[in-house]
Amino acid sequence: MICSDPAATIDFYSRVLGFPLVEVFENRDYPGSMHFFFDLGAGNLLAFFDFPGLGLGPAAETLGSLQHLAISVTHDEFVAARTRVEAEGIEYRGPDLGVENSIYLRDPDGIQIELVAVPLMDTHFT
Repeated sequence: MICSDPAATIDFYSRVLGFPLVEVFENRDYPGSMHFFFDLGAGNLLAFFDFPGLGLGPAAETLGSLQHLAISVTHDEFVAARTRVEAEGIEYRGPDLGVENSIYLRDPDGIQIELVAVPLMDTHFT
């Protein structure tokens, strides 16, 4: 994914959501651009680029774009992240339809993130 402000993105994903920043290096295809990774757990990483000076606009939900990114976390991680989100005053939606283990919020660039306390590959919310 692409971000406009690496410091804000790193703060949001690592401090607020609780995903450790595990790697940062210069993008070899665009000098001056960073490529950085967060550990989402269960062997999964989330990667970002910044492209300073490229003049990209904010994220928008359009055909062919990312509608939202669902990230599976443990129940304890979910409760801790939701507590931090609330303490920061970040707006979120959810739980929806009586599902107590899912919230939706936007990252600093407007990308919709779903935190869901459901094990990977188990999308049955009953």
